[in-house]
Amino acid sequence: MKLIRFGAPQQEKPGVVAGDGSWRDVSAFTSDYTTDFLESDGVARLSDWLAGQGGALPEVPQSTRLGPPVAHTGKIVCVGLNFVDHAAEAGMDLPEEPVLFFKATSAICGPDDGLVLPRGGDKTDWEVELAVVIGSTASYVNEAEAMRHVAGFCLHNDYSERAFQLERSGQWVKGKSCDSFAPLGPWLVTQDEIGDHNELAMWLKVNGEMKQDSSTAKLAFKVPHLVSYISQFMTLQPGDVISTGTPPGVGMGQDPPQYLRAGDVVELGIDGLGVQRQEVRAPDES
Repeated sequence: MKLIRFGAPQQEKPGVVAGDGSWRDVSAFTSDYTTDFLESDGVARLSDWLAGQGGALPEVPQSTRLGPPVAHTGKIVCVGLNFVDHAAEAGMDLPEEPVLFFKATSAICGPDDGLVLPRGGDKTDWEVELAVVIGSTASYVNEAEAMRHVAGFCLHNDYSERAFQLERSGQWVKGKSCDSFAPLGPWLVTQDEIGDHNELAMWLKVNGEMKQDSSTAKLAFKVPHLVSYISQFMTLQPGDVISTGTPPGVGMGQDPPQYLRAGDVVELGIDGLGVQRQEVRAPDES
């Protein structure tokens, strides 16, 4: 299935993408795609319920705004330097273990919401990434069990303000957590729908020019390993997001470096997970 949430920010309703590509409202089944929905095997229950509806569900106009496909995400765990060639362009060695850092959940927004440049920043960068959405509580799981705890996958643009991330003291989280820096969606795609998540083409364009063009096949640490590894240090809960890392082609890796400015348009996609589009806006000085 492809799960969507539609409507105004903080007022989204749950829906699905039907087989014919139309959007359908499933709020008759659940009020939202929350932690409780996922923990109670909601994806499987929704699938069974849909099978009995015969397609008789309210249609949602595709002009409607899409929000992030999961509500109330507890944490975003990001994986740094998880592509060999991206580590090289960043001037860093591929780590022996996954590099983990957090991104504040207040950065989450819809897939086509505008990117608002942060005040005081001048090096805002793009990063197309495969995001993993946790479907059930995972603590100290092994790799063989890891995928049982995954609800599905979605597209994530892990925006980064490099001046905050790399030129200010402290942790990377400062450069990762500005408002609008975590667009998710358009869909949460369940495992049965996506096929082999290790063979998905991924790309990103700025103003129509291809910047990143790679595949999840080039992830150094694969999804089962990441779920298992992270669960050794913290409990992963339903709705949590793991963002698995970005391929080369980010702005700081350009020659000379290129960063986003107001008026730019960023488009990105991963096979089977849809496409995002963000227009870049000047800082909110109000």
